[in-house]
Parts: sequence; C-alpha cells; structure tokens
Amino acid sequence: MKINRLYKKLDRKLDKNVSNLYKINSSIEQDLDKYFFKKINKLISGPRIIISWLVLVVLLIFILLVQTYLLRDYYQTLSFVPGGSYSEGVLGTFSTVNPIYADSEFDNSVSRLIFAGLFSYNDKNQLIPALASGYSVNSLGNVYTVNLKKGLVWQDNYPITSQDVVFTFDTIENPNAQSPLFSSWQGINVKALGKYAVQFSLPDALASFPEQLTTGLLPYHLLNNIPPTELRSASFNTTDPIGAGPFKWQTISITGNSPTNAIEDIQLSPFNHFWQGTPKLNNFNIDAYANKQDLINDFISGKLNGIVGLNSVPQELKNISDLKIYNFILTSGVYLFFKTSSGVLADSQVRSALEQSININKIISNLNYPTHAVNEPLLEGQLAYNYAYHQAPYNFKNAQNILNSDGWILNKNGIRVKNGQELSFNLVVPNYNSEYMEVASEIKDYFSKLGVDLNLIPLDSTDFSNALNSHQYDSILYGISIGIDPDVFVYWDSSQASIQSTTHLNLSEYSNQAADLSLEEGRTRFNPLLRTIKYEGFLEAWQQDVPAVGLYQPRVLYITHGRINGLDNMVINTSSGRFNDVANWEILKAYVNDQ
Repeated sequence: MKINRLYKKLDRKLDKNVSNLYKINSSIEQDLDKYFFKKINKLISGPRIIISWLVLVVLLIFILLVQTYLLRDYYQTLSFVPGGSYSEGVLGTFSTVNPIYADSEFDNSVSRLIFAGLFSYNDKNQLIPALASGYSVNSLGNVYTVNLKKGLVWQDNYPITSQDVVFTFDTIENPNAQSPLFSSWQGINVKALGKYAVQFSLPDALASFPEQLTTGLLPYHLLNNIPPTELRSASFNTTDPIGAGPFKWQTISITGNSPTNAIEDIQLSPFNHFWQGTPKLNNFNIDAYANKQDLINDFISGKLNGIVGLNSVPQELKNISDLKIYNFILTSGVYLFFKTSSGVLADSQVRSALEQSININKIISNLNYPTHAVNEPLLEGQLAYNYAYHQAPYNFKNAQNILNSDGWILNKNGIRVKNGQELSFNLVVPNYNSEYMEVASEIKDYFSKLGVDLNLIPLDSTDFSNALNSHQYDSILYGISIGIDPDVFVYWDSSQASIQSTTHLNLSEYSNQAADLSLEEGRTRFNPLLRTIKYEGFLEAWQQDVPAVGLYQPRVLYITHGRINGLDNMVINTSSGRFNDVANWEILKAYVNDQ
C-alpha cells in the first residue's frame, strides 16, 4: 500500500515537471518568435516595402508625365524660345568688317552684326535712335546736335563717348583714310559738346542728314594711334574688331584649297550690353562662299540655316519640306539710264519713244516675285511721290508714231535711220546678275520690234564697275539706292553728271536748270508739305525729259530652313537691312504654359 502511494506521488510529480517543462518550452518558443524570428522577418520584409513604394512613386510620375504630354495642347503652346546657333551663308568673299570701308554684300553683313551707329532702322524700316538718344536741329537746318545714350560700352567694356563719334567721322573725312564714304562727308565739321553730345555743322541745310548717321562707330581708344594711311590694312578690320553691335567677334577660319572654292567662316557670340538688350540667339555664324554650288549644297545638307546672294531659288531647293522664302523689297529702283549728253540718245523724242515701247508690267510679271513698278525718280509711298508725274505708260503704237514724226524711218533691214544714221546704241549690263540679264534681253526684244538696233554688252564685275564709274556706255541697266528720304540730288542734279564730280552718280548725265533748282530747294526744306511742293518742278522736268526709264524695285532673296521668329517680309534699304531686328531672332521651339 505504501509502495503504491509512493508510485502515485512520484507519477504526479513527474507529470507536473513535464507540464512545467512544456510551459518553459512554450515560453521559450514565444520569446524566440517575439524577439528573434519576428525581428528577422521585419528585417527581411523592410526592403520589399521600400521597393514597393519606390515602384509606386515611379509609376505615378510616369502616369503624370503621360497625362501632361497628352493634355499639353490644352494648357501649353508650342512657341519660339531664345537659344540656338544660327548659320548663314552669303555668296561672296570677305575683305573687311570695318564699317567705313565695307562695301560688298558680305562685308556689310558682318559689319552690321558687329558694329552699331548713332541711328538705325526698325523692322518697319523707320529711322530710330540706336547709340544716340535723339537729335535736334537749328532753325537754319545746318547744325545738328546728337545726344548719346549714357552707360553704353564697347564689346571690350570700354565706355562709348562723344570722342568715338568725332573720331569716326573725322576719319571718314580724312582723304588719307581712303574711305568710300569720303565724298558724302565733305565740308561737315564734327565736334564734341561734352562727353555725351556731338555737333555736326553742315555747309547748307540738309533734311536727309540723319540718314547718314547710321554708319557704324569706331572705337577711339583702339584705333587713334594708327595713322590714317595704315588704317585700311589694320588687323582690327579682319581679325580682332571691337564694335557695339548685337554680336561680337570670336574667330575666323578658312577652308578650301583655292580662291574659287574658299569658305570663310566667321563665328560670333551675343553682346550682352547691346543697346537693344542681349540677342536671343546663342551664336551667329556667317560664312562667305566663293562658289555658288558649295553654298547651295551646304544649305541642302542642313549645315546652313539661311542663305543670301542668289537672284532666284535654285531648282534643287524647291523640294525641301521646310523651305521658307523671304522677299525683302529694297527702297531702290532698277532703271534703264540713257546717256543724254551725246549720241542718238541726246534726242528727247527718241528717249520718249523708247520709254513707251517697254511693257514694264510684263517685265515685272516675269520676275516671279511680288514687287512694285518704278514710275518716276521717287518710290511709291515716299514723301513727294506724285501720281501726276508718272512716266508715260506702255503704248507701242504711240512709240512708233513718235519716231516716225521725228524722222526715223525703217530701212530694208528693219532698222530705223535718220539722215544716214542708224538708230543704234549699246546697253551695258552686269553679266553676273541673271535677273538683269533677263530684263536686258526683254528690253532688246521690245526695241527690236520698234526698229532699234540695241547691242547688249554684258560685263563682269570689274569691267562693269569701270564702265559705271567712267560713264563708258550709251545706256546702262542698273539699280540705285533711293532710301526712305526723297533726296535724290546725287542721281539727277547736273553738278553730279561729270565723272570729276564728288559722286558722278548722275548716270544719265542729265542737265535741267529747273530740275536742279527743285532738287536743291527740296533737300533744304524740313516741312513735309513744303518739301513736296518744292520737288514738283523736278518731277515734272524728269517726266518730260525722260533721262531714264523706271522699271521696278528689286528684292533681296533670303532662303531659310523654316520660319525665323522676328523676321518677316519687309522693305529694307540695303541687303544688310535684314538684320534690322536680328537681336530678336528666334529659331528654337518648345512647349510653354499659356499666360
């Protein structure tokens, strides 16, 4: 019995110990799970949570970008923005950037980009202050006082003052400097009135004088130690010019193995202190091409954004998808000038018949670009232009009657003869201008039908220039720059007829006392109405005497890849006038938020 009780007691103790062991084991398991395995699981699951959140954020950003792209047309507009590099090719060669020497298309273009004058033209071809703030003129009209804007600097950060202005125009007036502008500045005294004012004293009143103040200024501090006789060959002109224009010189490089295929690349960067503000383009490269086909090929390849110097659009460019053609009509007139001082063209009746035998409207329609006819020595829309003084219109029958009445009779060869002399003369035309050559050919056809023997004499650039300057021709086809002011004194006053005159630009050697008086009085009047009245005598004399036949206003053809923001078809005075608003040109596009 005692033994049984002992076994039962031991059995209960054993059960209790086993039970306690299970409890201890369970507690240990719980602690391991709580303090070890769960911690381990958290450590393992942490990166998965972070990665999941990152994936979610990326997905949300992607969805937002897609939504923005799809909905951008509703709240964004594709617009032009600042930036980008522009490359322009010009047919020609480079010789100088100096504005008092530049006289070729390429030289004038580079000079216009680097230098700035007292005045300039806006995108409407209106004269506006540039480095100047304005001007005043005395009661006699012969003393102009120009005030400079303060705080302007050269591209080397040296201040611009009246000293620079006086230096520039004194240099032009110095015959030792040999500037082509020399003749137009004779007799003008220039002096500084303090640091920011300049006085110009003229021999006589001249209403058009402010137009002469667009010439780029030169920096006195860089050039004053160079003798005038050496200025034309100074390195300043070709390798390290400093101006005050929208772009500043960086480098020049030349490629090609001969003068016939040379490409001169001039690289420019924006001038941050330009008077109109920093240009919007990041860079401007302008290249001179000696070879026309090289110019065309580089445009086709996309190396060039724009090209200038061609008379017509080449056939190989017409299929370019983004081709943009600009026609800048010049304030110039293409005329057929008759040398009135000798030969058969000294007869005003002959000139009148020739005038009426030319169908000018037909000539213009064959140009294949929109322009205006030139009907008198002034341009339509210009001050003093008067419809009452248009040249006689095309009337072939009347032209025949005039010659018949004047004694010019057709011979068996179809040529008119008077007193044994044939109605024959030459027409000099530049052979490097295809447009002029075509017009000259049309004129020859009209004259031939009238019984006139016209001999076309095509000349290259050098020979044509020599013939022009020496007046070695019977007639000449040429374009003259008229500008926005009606002062055409240099082209028609008898004082400018001789090749010994200051300009010898009276190409017709026209002489009429009434016309001279009218021209001289018109240029000295400042009241627009009075100027208009004063010019009537000249317009009437020109209409009756027919010293030339007005044809049309020529254009500058500018071809680009796509539209340039800030550039539109417009009227300009010279080819470089395309840069009137170059500081605001834009070529890049981006989506921007609507305002």
